[in-house]
Amino acid sequence: MQFRMLIDGRLCDGASTIDILDPSTGHVLAPSWCADAGMAERAIAAAGCAFPSWKSLTPDDRGGALDALADAMEGRSEAFARLLTQEQGKTLAEARGEVGASIAALRYHAGLRLEERVLVDGPDERIVEQRYPLGVVAAIVPWNFPLLLLVLKLAPALAAGNCVIAKPAPTTPFTALMLGELAADLLPPGVFQTLGDDGTLGPFLTAHPGIAHVSFTGSTATGRKVFASAASTLKRFTLELGGNDAALVLDDADIAAVAPLLFEGAMSNAGQVCLGIKRIYAPHGKIDALCDALADLAGSSVPGSGLDPATTLGPVQNAAQHVRLAELLDESRALGRIVAGGSPLEREGWFVPPTIVRDLPDHARLVREEQFGPVIPVLGYDTLDEAVMRANDSEYGLGASIWSADAGRAVALASRIESGLVWVNRVFSLPFEVPIGGAKHSGIGRHQGLAGMEEFTQARIVNAALG
Repeated sequence: MQFRMLIDGRLCDGASTIDILDPSTGHVLAPSWCADAGMAERAIAAAGCAFPSWKSLTPDDRGGALDALADAMEGRSEAFARLLTQEQGKTLAEARGEVGASIAALRYHAGLRLEERVLVDGPDERIVEQRYPLGVVAAIVPWNFPLLLLVLKLAPALAAGNCVIAKPAPTTPFTALMLGELAADLLPPGVFQTLGDDGTLGPFLTAHPGIAHVSFTGSTATGRKVFASAASTLKRFTLELGGNDAALVLDDADIAAVAPLLFEGAMSNAGQVCLGIKRIYAPHGKIDALCDALADLAGSSVPGSGLDPATTLGPVQNAAQHVRLAELLDESRALGRIVAGGSPLEREGWFVPPTIVRDLPDHARLVREEQFGPVIPVLGYDTLDEAVMRANDSEYGLGASIWSADAGRAVALASRIESGLVWVNRVFSLPFEVPIGGAKHSGIGRHQGLAGMEEFTQARIVNAALG
């Protein structure tokens, strides 16, 4: 298993290799090619050369190319899913969902159009807003959803007329490179390219004057570095960063009904979801029932290889994250009470069982930080005002959720939550036509929908006197 990089329309080997590890065993899955600075320069130059002709195509022509790529992915969807499970660790069912969503995202953006917007239309003047593409986009992708998050950058950027260079995370390069191998026969040279990375390529791309826009998804700490690096050339950027999403359970919530949804929101993809539930607040009178219900769900979970049909929870993706979660669990045992799970599993691979922790103080790391793993704190509150204050007391503001038998009451409460997205009685509802974006330290810019596509364009106002 070794996929080649795509540079200037040609599939090529890299300058070096890096061993990609199977998260379910910790053993080498296969080596992967990595680009050096010279190869990155070639890719940027090729994208710059391809840009004028690509942007001059009609939206229908560019959309047709995206549809063709979606068709090719659909034809190899099971191969993509199995590869995704092997490199990322998620269950095969989750991987199939990610592949299906990636195909759907390509088709959605293939039909999306940025129309001229009339601002003033009078007898003596006409003022319109137009949008034009920026140029070369660097798509820097994390390891938790390495295929879908790439496509959610690639599709709107290409549809708007830009060219894209993809840099997957060093630990999950294969599905991105496989997508590049499909694109080699479907897109003009330089329009879409893939560069394997050993962890050194990101700063080169973000600072390069030939890159017009950086679309980055990852941690807030790395996002700050991207922000600083992009400043030297005043390039455009979108940042989708970390979250510490609070779930507020109200006093009228049916615990038996909401507990499975809360568990799914916290444990999907082994807890490695930017918009996943990271902390749960519930009235003190409901804490015991909620913890019991969550503990029962945790006890019925089956950790294991994502390729095993019996598995319901895969490993965390990499050794560094496994070590960090072990540290968080050590502190949580000292400061709170473990009601399910509590320690990494003693087996090969990076497995952490679903863990429920209660009675932690608000200063605990598991409450303050983004854990990014299958570990969730359940915290009690006395009043809604207190719960809202504690939920908002975070540097993050990516998402949140409110759970109540009275949806109208919950919707009213949502207006007090400081985050870019608030779900009511649901999680992971992310229709492509609805733009999202983080507040505070959770990001800059919008993703999805027309607003997300506009991030890859420059607005131009044409202000004309008539007559």
